[in-house]
Amino acid sequence: MARAVEPDPALLDSKKKMISGTYLRNAWYVAAWSDDLAEEQLLGRTILKEPVVLYRKADGSVAALEDRCPHRFAPLHMGKVIRGDRVQCPYHGLEFDASGACVRNPHGTKSIPPRARVRSYPVTERHKAIWIWMGSEPSDESKVPDFSVLDNVPEMHATKRDHITIRANYELIIDNLLDLSHTSYLHDGILGNSDTVESEISVEREGDDVIVSRHAPNAIAPGLFAILMPSLPDRVDKFTHMRWMPPSNLRLVTGICSTGARPESGTGYHAIHMLTPESDRTTHYFFTAVRFNVMTTDDALNAQIQQKISTTRRFAFEEQDAPVIEAQQEVIESAQTPVDPVILAIDVGPVRYKQILQKLIAVEQTQS
Repeated sequence: MARAVEPDPALLDSKKKMISGTYLRNAWYVAAWSDDLAEEQLLGRTILKEPVVLYRKADGSVAALEDRCPHRFAPLHMGKVIRGDRVQCPYHGLEFDASGACVRNPHGTKSIPPRARVRSYPVTERHKAIWIWMGSEPSDESKVPDFSVLDNVPEMHATKRDHITIRANYELIIDNLLDLSHTSYLHDGILGNSDTVESEISVEREGDDVIVSRHAPNAIAPGLFAILMPSLPDRVDKFTHMRWMPPSNLRLVTGICSTGARPESGTGYHAIHMLTPESDRTTHYFFTAVRFNVMTTDDALNAQIQQKISTTRRFAFEEQDAPVIEAQQEVIESAQTPVDPVILAIDVGPVRYKQILQKLIAVEQTQS
């Protein structure tokens, strides 16, 4: 019988803080998919409890400003983009450039008070997403998480770039994603089944990344994977490799192969999960998927598979994961005594990422 690795006792000594009120700020977070921000559009988002407005400048690059006019605190995203690179406040018409400076006051002598400015945030576009740097340290584009699997792939092999909001702390969602044993229960028949409960689990660390792997041999292929392999055998090996990249981005390689074969010989998809905390109890959840080793050649069938993966994954996250995670949030918040979770063998990944994340946050706070 396949057996999960036991947790390292050294990892279990410290009490785990289930709901964190602090964030790693000197890091990149996804603010939106690139496709979500059109020319002359203002997009308001709350990120790490800070209101932000995003827009494209005349050259097509993205700017991000504090979404709060310093005059009467009206949200700038309710205004409009004018003169190519400026945002005009909807309330009294003050105009701000991409640096956050007020460059026009249409009232009275038209003088601009020194405090008439808003914060500007570093932004970059990579891997079909808009990333924002929320910290005070200089931004470092080498720290953008590696989602290069999204670049230069046939559109037919990639699913919709999607987004939902989950009413829970982002750490609860990471816990969910790093412990994929839940797929046999919450997503029974879709992403997992009774054959995938007993899996070999391994946990590795690469730098600050944590990789949790599960291998379920000799299993009936779960429904979403069965459609990916022509001439599907009665039994397959199912594999998953979930990589957590600080602070809150995850990349999964999952699929099926013939029993006893190397995973690389099979087929499946890269599942992208990018989590951006909105507040302590709400999270922006961006997701998509890219198929690998595509074995189906018919365009009509591939279009059906593309749609099936898109709709099934959204259903799994929105209708199956989210209600449970949001219920966890409510239970933790309403608890009259401190919560201290029981640790199972399947929790090694979540325990290790929490240790790394808490250490990174502590170091950042010490240096600030």
